[in-house]
Amino acid sequence: MMADESDDCRDVIRYWEKLKGGADCVFGSRFIKEGGAVDYPWPKYILNRLGNKSIQLLFGISYNDVTNAFKAYRKDVLDECRPFIARHFNLTVELPLKAIVRGYQYVVLPIIWRNRRSGLAKFKIHEIGGRYLFVILYVWLEHLLCKADYQPTTKPLAKR
Repeated sequence: MMADESDDCRDVIRYWEKLKGGADCVFGSRFIKEGGAVDYPWPKYILNRLGNKSIQLLFGISYNDVTNAFKAYRKDVLDECRPFIARHFNLTVELPLKAIVRGYQYVVLPIIWRNRRSGLAKFKIHEIGGRYLFVILYVWLEHLLCKADYQPTTKPLAKR
């Protein structure tokens, strides 16, 4: 999660409960029922929705907030998703996509995101847009060319 209080730290408990219940990963979504984004700048919102819809279509997944940073993983999942190539905010996209394409089970929880109340965001789309695109295409090519190499070691979650 981000350290600017944009995410509710009490949600960490909900994430922990899902991990304890057997999920390999827990992802937050601002754009599902009971989720929300408060004071989200419109230009950023439009780019976010276009980017996330593109990721959904490219990977054939239902998760609609891959760019959201509020996620939790079991350590073994992170170990199995190495090596990581991202060195910036694009890590928030690389990690979930690698976990998803490698077959790990994930749960999506609604979260409320609030724009920071002080300070300036360090996220600059014009500086890191290419990094996001590179990571997305890298994981997509890895998935296309190497999907038989990845078999998760965890058992699927029972439907809830």
